[in-house]
Amino acid sequence: MKDFTLYTITGEQFHPGRSQIEVIEEAILGGSDIIQLRDKTASKREVLRKAEALRELTRRHGVTFIVNDHIDIALAVDADGIHLGQDDLPLETARRIMGGKIIGISTHAIEEAREAQRGGADYIGVGPVFATKSKVDVVDPVTTDYVRQVAAEITIPWVAIGGIKLHNVGEVLQAGARRICAISEIVGSSDVRGTCEAFRLAIAKGGGREARPL
Repeated sequence: MKDFTLYTITGEQFHPGRSQIEVIEEAILGGSDIIQLRDKTASKREVLRKAEALRELTRRHGVTFIVNDHIDIALAVDADGIHLGQDDLPLETARRIMGGKIIGISTHAIEEAREAQRGGADYIGVGPVFATKSKVDVVDPVTTDYVRQVAAEITIPWVAIGGIKLHNVGEVLQAGARRICAISEIVGSSDVRGTCEAFRLAIAKGGGREARPL
């Protein structure tokens, strides 16, 4: 897979009155280089419609497009890959279905990270680093201690996720993260593009100081 720096996940509940395509295009223009469609409430047909629109947008801008959970939809729209949680389809089974497409796995402990790496995951999510309201039934925060564990041991690409904001991203970067994922801080921002640019700047500086929108 192409390497990435800033990973944005959709969250329409955070931008009422603005379309998903409008918000995600602003994120891409601000420097988000991987987009994940995550929708736990819409019907399968509605998720498919959103996936088709986002596939067209991401292809036009040359960024990676991932679908959360729905392998059938990911294949139907020719997404670049799929992202799975610990309770979703096993990695080995997903690989048989997805072939050479990207498979990302959410991890919450170093044992899960090791297993995903051994199993051939293309990347892993590391989190939630901080408490988050972007997802329901989320596990307790793993803190930056887990980020440090992964930074010291895991060699496949990994992205820190969960409660990451401009005011605390420096802590995550100082713990060893080089790729950041955000949901509400990006898509819920009144300046989506500027927020993404601020995240990119912070990542480039390695967390040397608190990030602020440009």
